[in-house]
Amino acid sequence: MGRTYIVEEAVGQYLSNISLQGKAFVSGLLIGQCSSQKDYVILATRTPPKEEHNENFQHPKAQSDYLDEEWVTEHANQVSRMLPGGLLVLGVFIITTLELVNDFQNALRRLVFAMEKSVHKKRLWSITEEEVSERVTLHICSSTKKLCCRTYDIHDPKSSARPADWKYQNGLSTSWLSLECTIHVNIHIPLSTTSVRYPLEKNTKNGLIRWAKQIENGVYLINGQVKDEDCDLLEGHKKSSRGNAHATSHCFDVRVLTQLLLNSDHRSTATVQICSGSVNLKGAVKCRAYINSNKPKVKEAVQAIKRDILNTVADRCEILFEDLLLNEIPEKKDSEKEFHILPHRVFVPIPGSTVMLCDYKFGDESAEEIRDHFLEMIDQIIQIEDLEFAEEISTASVSSSINSEASLDNIDDEQPEQPIKTTIVLKIQQNIGVIAAFAVAALAAGISFHYFSD
Repeated sequence: MGRTYIVEEAVGQYLSNISLQGKAFVSGLLIGQCSSQKDYVILATRTPPKEEHNENFQHPKAQSDYLDEEWVTEHANQVSRMLPGGLLVLGVFIITTLELVNDFQNALRRLVFAMEKSVHKKRLWSITEEEVSERVTLHICSSTKKLCCRTYDIHDPKSSARPADWKYQNGLSTSWLSLECTIHVNIHIPLSTTSVRYPLEKNTKNGLIRWAKQIENGVYLINGQVKDEDCDLLEGHKKSSRGNAHATSHCFDVRVLTQLLLNSDHRSTATVQICSGSVNLKGAVKCRAYINSNKPKVKEAVQAIKRDILNTVADRCEILFEDLLLNEIPEKKDSEKEFHILPHRVFVPIPGSTVMLCDYKFGDESAEEIRDHFLEMIDQIIQIEDLEFAEEISTASVSSSINSEASLDNIDDEQPEQPIKTTIVLKIQQNIGVIAAFAVAALAAGISFHYFSD
């Protein structure tokens, strides 16, 4: 028995309204959430046109060769950044003319695996063995409207297609549950004399991987309580709802405790690195995740918010490095410090849903640019007044200074003049000398935690 996909009716309407307009096909992404029993599709978005892509479509048998795998995969990468915790790109759809119905299955299969491989490279987390590893392809005939829904196991490169059910449901995501938290990050990444030869982006990613383990192993308080992961997330809410609270969407406050010291079962020794610089990430990050309201478990909720924490920090760093490369900002000379403000998060509502997507905005970008980017990536028209700026924009400034004798002791002395409240800043410092990194085993029986949320 194949998987079942429960699909928002608005997605069906969106797919029906897509016109080929003389093209051989139109492709796009399917966005939603996996669960053990069934998957939920709440959004579909067509692949943006590629301006330089001007092929001559006169040979129907070769049409599948023109499905630009690299372009669609890059679209999936961009859209993945705009998804809060709990949502992911579930697969792809393609709409073709009747004569091309049988020409695209192999191309779709390659595309699903290529997309997942590309998105996985950018993650700080991996899919667990217990999670659903199937991704979907939906093929629609433009004239007959006939659907062919199939899935592939992305963990098995030799996976063959399995049939799946595609069922529409009205108001699918009107009552999904949301989880919100604010994470204060202060990540110090030393750059050794060997690693400094690597691109700064790679060094930062390696440092974030170490930080990600803290987040993965943290303790998560939901509305101030530690709950058993197998418990129903809504336990205690249903009894007091009396028909009212249950009709509205629940929003849960999440706080994160991260372990400061290793427990006494672990032994470690001090290590000394010769370093030529360091990267510091410091600031506050707004995180948000959504899960469907069909008997959600605490484990699912915690996993969703964890992944949003990891995704949003990694995505901001990646966007910053892309911006620096695009604008060809020159590197600082030795011994100079650099301050860069990472982009702020902006939440955008999905019409007819309690779920919100997100985007990222630098200080000099306008709300109109966010609106246009959203239209290009998600193919949805949004109103500027509906944008939710979750993080303050004017709480930090960018500065750089020269200090050839800077040390770790005064690394935080040269901060932006204004206080950092909800802005995350990346600071690069070179030539700081020798950094001694000590990992000390805990002597006390108890475990100390750092309150990693406000």
